[in-house]
Amino acid sequence: MTTSSQINPSHINANGVDIAYLEAGPKDGPLALCLHGFPDHAPTWRYLMPLLAEAGYHAVAPWLRGYAPTGLAADGNYQVASLALDALALADQLAGDNDAVIIGHDWGAITTHTAVAHRPDRFSKMVAIAVPHALAMGAYLMDPEQLKRMWYQFFFQMPTADFVVPMNDFAIIDKLWADWSPGYTPDAEDMRALKETLASPGTLTAALNYYRFVHGTLANDPALDAVQAGFISPITIPALYLHGADDGCMGEQLVKEDELRPHYLGGLDVAVIPYAGHFLHIEKPELVNPMIMEFLKR
Repeated sequence: MTTSSQINPSHINANGVDIAYLEAGPKDGPLALCLHGFPDHAPTWRYLMPLLAEAGYHAVAPWLRGYAPTGLAADGNYQVASLALDALALADQLAGDNDAVIIGHDWGAITTHTAVAHRPDRFSKMVAIAVPHALAMGAYLMDPEQLKRMWYQFFFQMPTADFVVPMNDFAIIDKLWADWSPGYTPDAEDMRALKETLASPGTLTAALNYYRFVHGTLANDPALDAVQAGFISPITIPALYLHGADDGCMGEQLVKEDELRPHYLGGLDVAVIPYAGHFLHIEKPELVNPMIMEFLKR
């Protein structure tokens, strides 16, 4: 796993969860909150964080709730609203009155959209990678090809998934990475660390429960309905959306600018990265990271 000596571990209690995170850059600088997806973990931002730090940002990449070494949710809630509240609590505690931007991939992108829509005053800019606004992609989720790509989400609704996913050294996780980023070979040490995270007590069930909440197998908390509404609410701050041309998880047909723009009222930049799959920020950091940094500089 390639990391920079500038990146250090830390932790904080936010929104009732003991959240572990990696950080780089000056702690008094504007916050750049970087949120990972599934199946992934905080070190996924190891190429971006040093660049953010060099630009003066306090770059923070947490392990999301349930992903060890971050703690499990005491109430067992892993719905989108709780993830958004975690992100907002982290921003409030780590940034204070300072500026903050938020960057999310996959589940991190879903969390980013929801947090920004719920409290647009908290972040000045957002970057979403691989998963666009929920309403923009909703029309395509019943497309047969997209349904085929989403087989794993339906499998995760089954109780047996908790036992099958770890089998053969998490062979399903290797399969998802291979299918979603065709032609890319992930770093072996990084995958070993990811599998160790997923093998930690409670983590895999927590990660699968993200999907069980979003599909209604587990019931959302009605007390969080106002936050959950952000999942389908418009974005009113400047946004950048990046997608891999060869994404085997979320097909490129989801990226139609004329269909995306009505959901991003604060302005939207869109780029499709050639020869990149779902994990485009790891596959093509030399293309993705300059786009992010240029967007944040404006």
